[in-house]
Amino acid sequence: MATLVENPSRMAVSNWGAPSGIRIMTVDACSLVREGLAAVIHSATGMEVVAEAATGVQALELYRRWRPDVVTLDLLLPDMPGEKVAARILAEFPRARAVVITGVRGDMHMLRAMEAGVKGVVLKGMPHSALIETIRQVHAGKKVVPCQVAADLAEHFGDDALTPREVQVLRLVARGNRNKQVAAELAIADETVRMHMKNILSKLVANDRTHAVTIALTRGIFHL
Repeated sequence: MATLVENPSRMAVSNWGAPSGIRIMTVDACSLVREGLAAVIHSATGMEVVAEAATGVQALELYRRWRPDVVTLDLLLPDMPGEKVAARILAEFPRARAVVITGVRGDMHMLRAMEAGVKGVVLKGMPHSALIETIRQVHAGKKVVPCQVAADLAEHFGDDALTPREVQVLRLVARGNRNKQVAAELAIADETVRMHMKNILSKLVANDRTHAVTIALTRGIFHL
């Protein structure tokens, strides 16, 4: 079994042995998940975990140090969204390859991940073989997205997408602001806010303001 060595900055590095095959860094806030991923990956032929990170900041620092072939990352990290981590890594290292491993199917999370340059998605609960195959395919330069995720993306875009202004309004509502407060914050009329909220409820198929906020957070339209 591998030994995890904790350095002073609390970034865990897996000591799997000499580098060979596909070199992978895993990024997940949960140590049990990271250990599970490492065990699955290490059991596959021609793969090894060279580093593990619990936060986005750790992931960036460890990527620079280890330059892994593939990064697997969760979308919900404690310090920044996983898609932002992917974007920052790819901005610095355009040839990096990233695979999202997540239980979140919110379409905006996935859209931002795809826009950032993530090439693979694995949903938690899928068989281990799906993870291994996705890593291999992404390492080979291919794109792998489960049918469920593709369907979510197709369902929630087009005419039903919230406009940037509607996202602004809903974000302020999520912070507990009433229509008058939202209007004052955005320097628009109360009636305009009511119109935006009507459109938001319709597009999100929400029962009320609270329901709309819940849907938006679940889909990753914005973060609090």
